[in-house]
Amino acid sequence: MALFVTNFISYSLMREVQMNVIVPTMTCPESMGMGLKEGEKPSHAGKAPYPVLYLLHGFANNGTVWGRYTSLERYAEERQIAVVTISAENKGYRNQEGGGGMMGGGDKHFDFLAYEVPEFVKANFNVSDRPEDTYIAGLSMGSMGTLLHSLSNPQNYRAAGAFSGPMMDMSKSFGMTPEQRAALTEEDWDNMVSPEAIALVEKAKAEGKKLPDFYVATGTLDNPEGSKAFARFLEKSGAKVFTNFSRVYGHEWQFWDETIKEFLDWLPRTDAYAGKTRKI
Repeated sequence: MALFVTNFISYSLMREVQMNVIVPTMTCPESMGMGLKEGEKPSHAGKAPYPVLYLLHGFANNGTVWGRYTSLERYAEERQIAVVTISAENKGYRNQEGGGGMMGGGDKHFDFLAYEVPEFVKANFNVSDRPEDTYIAGLSMGSMGTLLHSLSNPQNYRAAGAFSGPMMDMSKSFGMTPEQRAALTEEDWDNMVSPEAIALVEKAKAEGKKLPDFYVATGTLDNPEGSKAFARFLEKSGAKVFTNFSRVYGHEWQFWDETIKEFLDWLPRTDAYAGKTRKI
């Protein structure tokens, strides 16, 4: 596994930014010739470009946190997939008001993730430029960012993972007591799906764009009803959806560590490395 800590000037954000990129490389056993075919020599050259996952952090975190709080690097190395993590501050992976630029104003975090980051990654790393090899996922705020981006540009992603964060209009349940929230029906929750998400799906359908496959997961102690409602919305919209609401966790890293591993195993892959898990 190679971990690249990359600093570059962003034209979307108009400043230097840092990004971490995990790229599968030669394993220790492979460096000693283990697992290689007869006559095959150790090499750093991949046989094909790697599939790539853009993995988003949550509120109050940054682009390093996935690598520090989970076994992400090992999971990616075993499954031979590149992973890109960026820092979006607390701005929801959205463009902010003001427009940005030399005189200040709002940051263009949506443009940065949607257009500039993939452009930079594909220009500088051995990753595939095929949408069918491209994935996006995130936790909490990053989960909502994942849904925003995958529904805004569904043609760019084969699959998306939403961990502990649906796009919901929670103003309808704001201020409710736990008892009142528990009394909400499935229909009540379905009516809380964000109007923005509904509009994005309708726009994609009108443009003839196919939605990516979705993986949706929330812990049983983390009020999963919103995520369940959003998963139902995606299914009704014609998307293929895998869900896991069975893990007894709250809003916590043990849950996300287990979830990212399951997500990586679930990914619908057709790349040159699909179906092969390496020993590290």
